[in-house]
Amino acid sequence: MELLSILGCVANAGLVLALAPLGEGVLRKVTARLQSRQGPPLLQPYFDLLKLLGKEDIESGETPHVQRGAGYLALATVLTVACLLPLGFRTPLTGAGDVILLVYLITLAGICTLLAGWGAGSTYALLGSSREMMTMMALEPLFAVSLVAGAVQTGSCQVDRVLDGSVYGAGGIPWSGLILLATMALAFPAFVQRLPFDVAEAETEIMEGALIEYSGPKLALFKYAQMVKLLVYSALFVALFVPWGSGWAFPFGWLVFWGKVLAMVLLVTAVAASHARYRIDQALRHFARLLVLAVGALVLACYGL
Repeated sequence: MELLSILGCVANAGLVLALAPLGEGVLRKVTARLQSRQGPPLLQPYFDLLKLLGKEDIESGETPHVQRGAGYLALATVLTVACLLPLGFRTPLTGAGDVILLVYLITLAGICTLLAGWGAGSTYALLGSSREMMTMMALEPLFAVSLVAGAVQTGSCQVDRVLDGSVYGAGGIPWSGLILLATMALAFPAFVQRLPFDVAEAETEIMEGALIEYSGPKLALFKYAQMVKLLVYSALFVALFVPWGSGWAFPFGWLVFWGKVLAMVLLVTAVAASHARYRIDQALRHFARLLVLAVGALVLACYGL
């Protein structure tokens, strides 16, 4: 059983590492088409990562350790989340993690960006880190509320039980599940740091924000982690809110699952291509309204509604 879990973790991590740049390529290509542009090739993200990884990793003797390790930690965190998800198959780490661990890992993925900006010390990096921190404080509780609602419905905190459409319960689709579905759909582009909620990097405002001092392999790690996050968070959304059909026999269930993940990527693409970036105050007000709705849905879930 332990060997199967290890092989499952390797398969999940390898799958998202292989497909993440392709998902980014689809996003760029579709965005360009929606804006009447030719756009880059689908495989361009692979070339971008290889180019960054091939550059010299320049460091000074005064480079903080946190700046050196933040990129590795960011990528490792999202890959660990991938090992807790059923990516078209059974969850590899069945029984090894609960929703509390999942919430911690999701939060840690954002903290890595904070560490990157604080370690760099640049004015723009610190500004990007402060925006990231404000966004995290308003945004991360949304996923936590959804996971807790699933735990309430199932009476268990085990990830493999909660990530099976548990927010809807066993007796039809309650109001709490519908509210959480709408809330998370409206907040989803912010979780993957895409327009109109990419306020922490905002290339035209603060020039990549927390990552402005990064280049070469370290920047590649953060870029790769962001690409993986798009797939992993899409898979998490699908497992929690749209699980139907994923239990079918292979390869039908596997294809259905990744078809729904692709639909989430296309949803993010459509929103990013049709909306201008929010100001940080606008984004925070938006997240606050969604959090109020999510907490209300959690209260309804506690009463079985």
